[in-house]
Amino acid sequence: MRMPPTQSDVMTVHMSWRRRTALYALALLCTSGAVAAVPAGASAAAGPHPAAAPSAVKFADEFDGPAGSGVEGGKWQIETGDNVNNHERQYYTSGNNNARLDGQGNLVITARKENPGNYQCWYGTCEYTSARLNTSGKFDSAYGRVEARMKIPRGQGIWPAFWMLGSDIGQVGWPNSGEIDIMENVGFEPSTVHGTLHGPGYSGSGGIGAGYSLPNGEAFADNFHTFAVDWAPDSITWSVDGQVYQTRTPADLGGRQWVFNKPFFLILNLAVGGYWPGDPDGSTVFPQQLVVDYVRVSD
Repeated sequence: MRMPPTQSDVMTVHMSWRRRTALYALALLCTSGAVAAVPAGASAAAGPHPAAAPSAVKFADEFDGPAGSGVEGGKWQIETGDNVNNHERQYYTSGNNNARLDGQGNLVITARKENPGNYQCWYGTCEYTSARLNTSGKFDSAYGRVEARMKIPRGQGIWPAFWMLGSDIGQVGWPNSGEIDIMENVGFEPSTVHGTLHGPGYSGSGGIGAGYSLPNGEAFADNFHTFAVDWAPDSITWSVDGQVYQTRTPADLGGRQWVFNKPFFLILNLAVGGYWPGDPDGSTVFPQQLVVDYVRVSD
């Protein structure tokens, strides 16, 4: 990176898939960097059905607080920097510049076409700002229901994500740490979100996952939706609004190692541009917002 994160060094792995490339940051605990996952086309489970009900809550942020305030520092850290390998266009800023509470029980992550801090990116002077948060070093967990209720943004080049990385990434590196993408959306697919697993021997183009599409051309940006995984030893199930669309087990990996029976931490981010979504164009309206009603992890 031309403008590296201010906390610790970050190593990256550059992968490609159908002429799209994703950056995976091998972040140490409490470090910063930019990571995103590109799903490979795996078939979804046949027929939607209700997702499992949660029980005791292990982690929750309802984002209650005064309008304009930042996220709770005991739960989240804010990452900073740009992303050269993935060719994203945003600079992730610190504090509450691009991630703040709205006073109505929501976290709002805002992507803007601006550069008030004269931030420098891999391509020169940055054109956009946004935010990325994680719980590394503050909260991690193995198993349970991990969910967020969100209203995603829209537009060409817009790339929101809710996902997890193995907490041992600083020791074993990526993809041995494992990555669980709960929800990704790219602006040119307004009706579809993706869920994906990445691990040793099935990362990048070999990621195991599937997409979920709303009926009748409805866009995810039109309303709030709940994105979740129900995670047990040797099993992970994805759902949208309680409707299951895929389940993955070690049997899906063709003998490769299942690395999801250990603690993971949470990540929320809103990227602008990149090899997978493509860059914004004349049709893209700014600012764009990822509005998060809550994030919860339950037994």
